[in-house]
Amino acid sequence: MKRLFSLLCCGVFLTTGLCAQTDGAQAAPDATQALNTTAAAALASGQAQVPRTPDFLEHLVDATLELFDVRSSGNTTTHYIIAAFFLVGSYLLRRVVTTILFGFFKRLAARTATTLDDKLFPALEAPVAAFIAIAGAVAALKVLKFSAQADLVFGYASTVAFSLALFWLFLRAFNTVLDHVHELARARQLGIAAFMPWIKKALVTIFVVFGVLMVAQSLGADVKAFLAGLGLGGLAFALAAQDTIANLFGSVVVAIDQPFKIGEAVQIGATIGVVEDIGLRSTKIRTLDKSLVIIPNKTVAAEAITNLSRFTQRRVAQTLGLTYDTTPEQMEGIVADLRRIITESEGVDKGSVVVYFNNYGASSLDILVVYLTVSPDFVEHLKIRERLNLAFMRAVSARGLSFAFPTQTVQLEGPLMRALVEKRAAPVSPAPNA
Repeated sequence: MKRLFSLLCCGVFLTTGLCAQTDGAQAAPDATQALNTTAAAALASGQAQVPRTPDFLEHLVDATLELFDVRSSGNTTTHYIIAAFFLVGSYLLRRVVTTILFGFFKRLAARTATTLDDKLFPALEAPVAAFIAIAGAVAALKVLKFSAQADLVFGYASTVAFSLALFWLFLRAFNTVLDHVHELARARQLGIAAFMPWIKKALVTIFVVFGVLMVAQSLGADVKAFLAGLGLGGLAFALAAQDTIANLFGSVVVAIDQPFKIGEAVQIGATIGVVEDIGLRSTKIRTLDKSLVIIPNKTVAAEAITNLSRFTQRRVAQTLGLTYDTTPEQMEGIVADLRRIITESEGVDKGSVVVYFNNYGASSLDILVVYLTVSPDFVEHLKIRERLNLAFMRAVSARGLSFAFPTQTVQLEGPLMRALVEKRAAPVSPAPNA
């Protein structure tokens, strides 16, 4: 890019100088006067517009010419010397800025805690150097006197050169900030890190389009008419691709809210599985039976999402049923045993333990058991639950109690039932011999 801007400056210089030499060699004084009159009339009628050079350069050139008392309307030796002085001065100033000033900024940035400034100053060094070189070339050309046509070409060229230099400066800074944000998101394992590449591309595209429109506006183009036509085309495109746009906005919602990351187990609607990919249009989930489910992002943004990988603790709630022949004293003892077993167990939140005889069931005396495991890991939760269940079985067996299972007792009463029972209980007499 530095070579590009250097070539651009040389091109402007040579093109303007060539135009001036051609006009001086081929045009007579009356033809030059006619050309100047025509250019002035075009400017007055609004048909042509010469972009203005930055005011600080004009003031600098005027002050320099006044300092050396240069009042000639033509190009003298003094004019060429002053132009060369501006070129050499811009080269020296560029060396001072890039070597001394930016060197100081880099050493200062190395002392700060953040790494953004360490990346920002090296990124801005080349655009600033190119801007100084362009300013020196434009100032040198402003010293020399050219025809109206050469001034018109020079005005447009200088406007484009300054616009490109500023655009390059802001683009480098913008890219550096976005790259820094991407690195922070990856270091902190944020969900938006997966979306940063296309977010960067989208923002840079918008920035480039905006910069091109600003340059076109500075050159006199009718940007308003272009934007009006672009708005109608955008409306037609939005109507034709509304589903795609809805999925795109859904992916933006997922990136901002970060309800899940790649590799986490989630439940989205009726789908339960592990997130394998988060794209612009859809999210891919590998279910428990290893099938792949692809859910559009607009559905993901609209559904309730349960993240099964972000438990802080895991809760266990179960009911232990004992037989109805359990006495009150035995019930009190076994409840105290169960409460002690859970409280003394490793990996259980002691403040969450709840053990009470709470219900007369259809076929059992029910004991409610509730506790929380400290670790949110599912496998560790299952290990703790298994260990406690075995301890419950040993405690019940040690007290001579039994777990109940569904049973039913049928009681038959009444004369008819007694007669039927007696008839079935009566002995059967042998049949008479034939």
